[in-house]
Amino acid sequence: MKTKLITVLAALSLTLGAIAKNETKTKVSLTPTPPMGWNSWDCLGLDANETQIKAVADYMAANLKKYGWEYVVIDAGWYHPIDINTAKSNTYRPVQNLDKYGRLIPDTVKYPSAKGGVGFKALADYIHSKGLKFGIHVQRGIPWNAVAYNTPIKGTGYFAKEVANLKDTCIWSPIMKGVDLTKAGAQEYINSVYEQYAAWGVDFVKVDDMSYPYHKSEIEGVRKAIDNSGRAIVYSLSPGESPISEAKHLAENSNLWRVSGDFWDGWKYLKHQFELLRKWEKFDEPGRWPDADMLPIGKLRKTGGDAWIASLLGKTIAEVTDEYSRFTDTEKYTLMTLWSIFKSPLILGGYLPENDAVTTKLITNAEVIAVNQKAIHRRELRNENGLVIWVSEQPGTGAKYVAMFNLNDGKAQEISVSWKELGLNGQLKVRNLWTKKVVGKFATNYTAQVEAHGCVLVRIGK
Repeated sequence: MKTKLITVLAALSLTLGAIAKNETKTKVSLTPTPPMGWNSWDCLGLDANETQIKAVADYMAANLKKYGWEYVVIDAGWYHPIDINTAKSNTYRPVQNLDKYGRLIPDTVKYPSAKGGVGFKALADYIHSKGLKFGIHVQRGIPWNAVAYNTPIKGTGYFAKEVANLKDTCIWSPIMKGVDLTKAGAQEYINSVYEQYAAWGVDFVKVDDMSYPYHKSEIEGVRKAIDNSGRAIVYSLSPGESPISEAKHLAENSNLWRVSGDFWDGWKYLKHQFELLRKWEKFDEPGRWPDADMLPIGKLRKTGGDAWIASLLGKTIAEVTDEYSRFTDTEKYTLMTLWSIFKSPLILGGYLPENDAVTTKLITNAEVIAVNQKAIHRRELRNENGLVIWVSEQPGTGAKYVAMFNLNDGKAQEISVSWKELGLNGQLKVRNLWTKKVVGKFATNYTAQVEAHGCVLVRIGK
């Protein structure tokens, strides 16, 4: 009998080990390359509606899917009624639509297909029918009104007030209360939320108010809930700056995490990203992606910004409403090049159906996208006097991708890179990936004239 028990326990141990390994493999295999897609915040704020989301999905399927763009993500506000717009994003205790278990559900005026308790299932099905994936933004915790109404927690004898941490509220959007995971019923509440998202067909969750300040227990709680949901869901943490001291924990629990606060279309923010990304250059683990935030290019703030966004850009709300990105075209190339060479997730922020020509050119260059999706071992090679070089490798060829940046104001400057620095030798071909032209063959080094705030991205190899 004792021998049989030992055998059973050994078999159980092996099974549990295999499950754990499989879960880890699944988490990594969900995002073997940096996720590519679109998020509604930069252009629609709290005001996104079903018609707009479908229009974006239609555009992506017809024009961008073949380049790798696949996620359509609805950001904050899908649970608010239509009168809680972007300009009212800081409303104290705003109305939020809930089900009987205290879980957020879509507003049915903005999302008519959600009527009858369907939630986002019908919209997710539509997006999936296009060969795309569906995502939502959520905020850490439990809704303030679920706590106020003391709603029951599904499948338990516990209630919202018993699991809420009333002293833990997001400092910039106090619509949720923290969940105290030391309390009975707390994990069960989070599990019930992600059970619902899985039933809707959600493929991607961007979970806000997680990384800064760092909420370790709730990061783990959501990880457990996703694993418990039975659906493969990409797990994104926001906003940053995520603490690099938690890199191992971030990698174990999420698929991508923000390295900065909210990023907008001003040169000072783009220049600062170079400093932040340098900190993460040694973190180069497949399946886990430090996230430099969304790409604010194309038509932005279509339905109006809020006072905070306007203040960041030094403008009024009216001045930043329904406009194309404030980056110059030169800066847009620098933005796309840095995100690509760093291998950040590529999440578009502009309203895709109203893309301008330069945005379309930036996001449909297959050679540049390949740098983001396929290159390995990216790192900053040099950073001197505002002239920066990043480098990565093309697998299987020995070729190097080299991005040269001039972060200075004023005039163009020469930037040179030697084969010795790159670990290369011989007569090598240099191809400019943005112009899609071979520049020439060179024996020892390559020098480019790089305009102020601009960049050059080349492939150097046989």
